[in-house]
Amino acid sequence: MQKRTYLDWNATAPLRREARAAMAAAWEVFGNPSSIHAEGRRARGLIEEARTIVAEAVGGEPRNVIFTSGGTEANALALTPIVRKSNQDIDNIIISSIEHASALAGGRFAPDRVRYLPVHRSGLVDLNALRTMLAQGPPVLVSIMLANNETGAIQPVAEAAHLIREAGGLLHVDAVQAIGKISIDINALNADFLSLSAHKVGGPKGMGALVLAENQMRPSALIRGGGQERGGRAGTENVPGIVGFGAAVMAAEASRVTDMARIQTLRNRLEEGLGQTQGGVIFSQEIARLPNTTLFGVPTLKAETAVIRFDLEGVSVSSGSACSSGKVQPSHVLKAMGYGPEITRSAIRFSLGWETTEADIDRTIKTWRKLSGALLRRDDTGLEPF
Repeated sequence: MQKRTYLDWNATAPLRREARAAMAAAWEVFGNPSSIHAEGRRARGLIEEARTIVAEAVGGEPRNVIFTSGGTEANALALTPIVRKSNQDIDNIIISSIEHASALAGGRFAPDRVRYLPVHRSGLVDLNALRTMLAQGPPVLVSIMLANNETGAIQPVAEAAHLIREAGGLLHVDAVQAIGKISIDINALNADFLSLSAHKVGGPKGMGALVLAENQMRPSALIRGGGQERGGRAGTENVPGIVGFGAAVMAAEASRVTDMARIQTLRNRLEEGLGQTQGGVIFSQEIARLPNTTLFGVPTLKAETAVIRFDLEGVSVSSGSACSSGKVQPSHVLKAMGYGPEITRSAIRFSLGWETTEADIDRTIKTWRKLSGALLRRDDTGLEPF
């Protein structure tokens, strides 16, 4: 049986061998990290070692890392009204219209306090619109992802931060898709809060982190009780999960530059093959993107059918975010970019990773050529059924 080709790395990545080995060893460390005896101190030491790794990967300080159950919880933790002692309280939020669903939900802000930032056709946030929105009200929290999970578009976060600072606001950056793919520095981005997820970088599912800027006030905890995570998240820490997160980040950062250069070459090869399709569109191709991501569509294509047919041919791709009910929905990202329903329903996402090979790309192109003729045919009622 031929090995499957997996091109859905933005949905999740396989567990790295370094993370698997580190977690296997951590299962033997049974002490409660809050206990002061030797067993507890050993568990605490493993957590703090991982905390340091995660912090250094994004230019932060270990004491400012709060471990969470994933990127969704990290976003929810960050998106909360902030009470400032010296400045005006921040109880309004601006969220870019291409954010992950966990940010678009508005966190703990009241619905009437949430506004949405438009994006250009390219997929980049509209900085002029942001400037106008910032001038309209009191200081706000702004949430802008570093790299979009569907198009891969890398957002002008540092430029947005400058505008936000001038307006007295705060900035939250969802860096879930960026970690392990591009360089991240919370200080260079001038961000106040940075969300991360372990499983996107080859760590275990169910682990994430919120990283705070130095001297930034801590958001109020979502889960209250004990004083774990410096009061940021109550509950006994998931020692193996945290250790696996740290090991995955360390492995990813060690090979990131060489891995991503190779992956980008493969991505370009894939896009060259897809680009021969009449009427095909590679979204955000004209701007800086994650080196591993391609969002492709053809107006007459039905994405759900294409994803299923690829799957039957042994190639795993997606139609966008994997965080919904499993149903294929028109891309809210493409809708925000100004595309109509016919093209938003057609988008297929190909996302590559460190195990992707030339053979995987060649197989995917060959499969697309095999399927595209039938998938793109029309009759009087629309797409030809299968």
